[in-house]
Amino acid sequence: QVQLQESGPGLVKPSQTLSLTCTVSGGSITYYYSWSWIRQPPGKGLEWMGVIASDGSTYYSPSLKSRTSISRDTSKTQFSLQLSSVTPEDTAVYYCARVAGITDPYDYWGQGTQVTVSS
Repeated sequence: QVQLQESGPGLVKPSQTLSLTCTVSGGSITYYYSWSWIRQPPGKGLEWMGVIASDGSTYYSPSLKSRTSISRDTSKTQFSLQLSSVTPEDTAVYYCARVAGITDPYDYWGQGTQVTVSS
């Protein structure tokens, strides 16, 4: 059974960098599947932020590309999100999730972690 767990600070100050880690258990992050970050601001829908593929290549939402970086630590089966220059509009529940292909549904999700951007 694959499990994903997000971790990181729940409060970030404006202009700082938000850093989150997703720990994957029960599966490899270097074979077949891709791993995404998705967020949901309060009162809004889900927003796809980016993905790291099994070969380590990354793709980002055009609206967030200039501020987003996704990386991985294969020895720990973890992948991470960094979002720079945050503002209160980046306040959201952040999720990590697994997907097989671009047209496939996300089949495993983390429980989500609340991140608030506030001074």
